Amino acid sequence: MGSKKRSARAKEIAQFKDSLGAGDLFGGEDDIFAREDQRQQELAEAREDAMRLKACESKNRYRSRTEAEEAIASCAEYGTKGLHCYKCKYCGGWHLTSHPWE
Repeated sequence: MGSKKRSARAKEIAQFKDSLGAGDLFGGEDDIFAREDQRQQELAEAREDAMRLKACESKNRYRSRTEAEEAIASCAEYGTKGLHCYKCKYCGGWHLTSHPWE
């Protein structure tokens, strides 16, 4: 718990404002809203990278729909059923999925 003296409280407030960016909430490069926008942008980029990894980079890529359908037929011979192919929005190739069509 902080001190009850006014001067100590004023010092705490000044330190807090300085930590926000030169004590100014609404101006300059340290604008709190600009920092929040930057944080949101970084989160969106991280989400997109995670989706790319899950939907594209971790899967086998086929050059054409025909190749992907041949792979589905080959998998069916070994007992794997319910596979579908889709065109990837990241690489332009074709991948297999077990999720039904949407």
